[in-house]
Amino acid sequence: MRSSHLPTIEKLTVRPVCVPLQHPHKTASGVITESPLVLCDITTSDNVTGHSLIFTYTKAALKSTAILLKELEPLIAGKPLAPKTLELELSEKFRLLGKQGLVAMTIAAIDMALWDALARTRHCSLSQLLGASEKPIKAYGGIGFDGVKGCEKSAAYWMEQGFAGVKAKIGYATADDDLAVVQAIRNIVGDKTALMIDYNQSLTPTEAIERLKLLENEQLTWIEEPTRAHDYVGHAEIAQAIKTPIQCGENWWGLTDLQHALNHQCSDYIMLDVMKIGGVTGWVESAALAHSHQKQVSSHLWPEISAQLLSATPTAHWLEYIDWWNPILLNPLKIENGFTVPNNAIGSGIEWNEERVGEFLV
Repeated sequence: MRSSHLPTIEKLTVRPVCVPLQHPHKTASGVITESPLVLCDITTSDNVTGHSLIFTYTKAALKSTAILLKELEPLIAGKPLAPKTLELELSEKFRLLGKQGLVAMTIAAIDMALWDALARTRHCSLSQLLGASEKPIKAYGGIGFDGVKGCEKSAAYWMEQGFAGVKAKIGYATADDDLAVVQAIRNIVGDKTALMIDYNQSLTPTEAIERLKLLENEQLTWIEEPTRAHDYVGHAEIAQAIKTPIQCGENWWGLTDLQHALNHQCSDYIMLDVMKIGGVTGWVESAALAHSHQKQVSSHLWPEISAQLLSATPTAHWLEYIDWWNPILLNPLKIENGFTVPNNAIGSGIEWNEERVGEFLV
């Protein structure tokens, strides 16, 4: 009979790094020029190490997030490699403080690393561990808040790379400016390529409805976060008034936020961010809830692990591709003919290029 032995957790290693972007990414709310990341490694008694990373968006939060993550080590050390059990225990520990923000991010880092370690222990991919086969997922590339000329250049780049879709950051001074950018991109990518737009929460519901009506005939796949991420009522008003599908979710913290959104019928599609939704455990629970409501699920950032998770998501839709973190990854995700390329890797797809990690340590 096969042993049911689970290895125990021996060590949590935390490293803050800051990886400069090759091409700064502009949004309606600012410019991203670097990726402040906290790398998480959990080593087990079987000498298996699981990896994960979290993105703090601003360097000002990098060291404090790394310190908080390391402070969680005593809460998991010596315990069995059981991700769902440990996620519940950590959530209970922080019930009074609340599981949002940095707390949620650090718990997600541990959860992702635990699942990666468990998959490595079983010598399989994360998708296989979750009972699914890794499959190609259609992918889109991102276009920054770069005006007509800059957006045309970025759109042409993604087309040259063979992507099936592009998503542009908009929210310019006027609705006519938004329309000009959308039409310029469409002229580059053609009618067969999916075109999404992202307002990054920059409008009020009333402004959004007025603006989005001008874009109704532009064959957009979706319009993302036109108003504040947690304004469920406002997004519901927009979704009811606009025919083009509304996409929300990248800023929801866990299953409860998703449930609120579904209750308010505020988003036609669902976008999950593996860090904010609660790591692998939170994603699996959220994907099941989305499936029960027949909502298609796309990913936000984290292309490697997201490709694995979307393979195990019944209503998988689109993968958002970024190459921001490629310099520190040993095997970055590959895209061919507009789809992710399954590589049958062991674990979640995260493996460090240690030489490059050393260059960016903070």
